[in-house]
Amino acid sequence: MKITDIINKDLISLELSGNTKQSIISEMIGMLKAQGLLNNEAEFEKAIYAREEVSSTGIGMGIAIPHAKTDAVKTPSLVFGLKKQAVDWESIDDEPANLFFMIAVPEASASNDHLVILTQLSRKLIDDEFREKLMNASSKEEVLELLGTI
Repeated sequence: MKITDIINKDLISLELSGNTKQSIISEMIGMLKAQGLLNNEAEFEKAIYAREEVSSTGIGMGIAIPHAKTDAVKTPSLVFGLKKQAVDWESIDDEPANLFFMIAVPEASASNDHLVILTQLSRKLIDDEFREKLMNASSKEEVLELLGTI
């Protein structure tokens, strides 16, 4: 599975409007809902927060990857959002986040789809230059092109 198979321009925001962890999560879930990718918005949100309670999905370096595997999701999907003014995400390095990737995977999906996506993203996001290019992307097409290199 390639990252570009599960994201499109309508699942990318170059400037999220939310200013809190909760509002960012809500905004990204709204993008999934608008694309008809959720069976149940409330159940998906509940699954995202249940995962956050296990440990923060703020992985450091300004990155947060909220994710959930649940029947509330119709098809594997990825939402990407930027926030120039970083938001507190209770990240492992105590730094706020400004690059957000929300992974939504159906429970019935191949057992490790979300782990494959997480691994692919994490490996590429370690690269300072890649993160910088994402932060400075001026179009959704540019973001898709960058994600296509994963």
